[in-house]
Amino acid sequence: MPTPAAVPFVPQEIATPAPAVTPRVVYQPPEPLRSDRVEKIKGYTRTMVKVMQESLSIPHFGYCDEIDMSKLVDIRSSLKDLALQKGVKLTYMPFMVKAASLALLQYPILNSSMDEKMENLIYKMAHNVGVAMDTADGLIVPNVKNVQSLSVFEISLELTRLQTLAAAGKIGTGDLAGGTFSLSNIGSIGGTYAKPVITPPSVAIGAIGKIQCLPRFDDEGNVTKAYIMNVSWSADHRVIDGATMARFSNVWKSYLENPSSMILDLK
Repeated sequence: MPTPAAVPFVPQEIATPAPAVTPRVVYQPPEPLRSDRVEKIKGYTRTMVKVMQESLSIPHFGYCDEIDMSKLVDIRSSLKDLALQKGVKLTYMPFMVKAASLALLQYPILNSSMDEKMENLIYKMAHNVGVAMDTADGLIVPNVKNVQSLSVFEISLELTRLQTLAAAGKIGTGDLAGGTFSLSNIGSIGGTYAKPVITPPSVAIGAIGKIQCLPRFDDEGNVTKAYIMNVSWSADHRVIDGATMARFSNVWKSYLENPSSMILDLK
C-alpha cells in the first residue's frame, strides 16, 4: 500500500484585530429657543432669590488686593502626594480657609452679625467658614464648621465631603446653616476680580481669583516669576470700616505669602 505523501506544514497567519475606531464627535451648536419658556423657580435658586433680596438692605463696600502665592505653590506641591496617600486631593482652598480663621482671631468683628433689631453686635465663637460651590442645581454655600479647631488637612477632608455631597445634590440643611464668614473661589472657573454679595447675617465675604504666573520685581529690583492671586472683599459698612477690612486682609495675605508663619499661631 503506497505511503501517503507528507503534507507540508504551512503556518497560518493570526489575524490581527482591527484597531477600535473611536467615533468622531461632531460639535453641535446649541439650538436657539423656538419660543419663550417658563421655568418654575425652585430648589437652591429659590433660596438664593430670597437671600439676595435680603442682601439688598446691606450697604456693601469693596476692597481688593493681590497675593503672591509663590511660597504656598511650593508647599502645596511638596505636600500633595502625601495628602493623596491619605485619600485627599490637596488644593489651595484649605490654606485660605485656615488663614481666614487665624485672621478672624485678630479681627473678630468680621465674624460677627447684628441682631434683628440692629441694636446689638453678636461676636460668634465658632468660625463656620462658608465656601461657595457651583452645582447643577445652582449656587450653594455650605460651611466648614469650627475652622478655628481644625488643621489644614482636616479642613481639606471636610471640603471634600461637602463637594461630594454638593455634586450629588445631597447637601443637608445642617451643612448650609450657621455660616459666619464666606469665601468664593471664582478663580476655579476664571476671572481675577469680582464683587461678591454678602450672605446675611454675615458681615463680610471674599472672592478669590485665579492664580496667574506673572512677572514681578523682587526686593533687589530684578524681574522674577511670581504666582499672583487677586482677592476681592465685600463688607457690611454698617459694621465694618475700610481700615478694619484692609488690616484683616493684610493679615490673611501675610499667612498665604508666608505659609510657614501659620505654624506659629496654630493651636
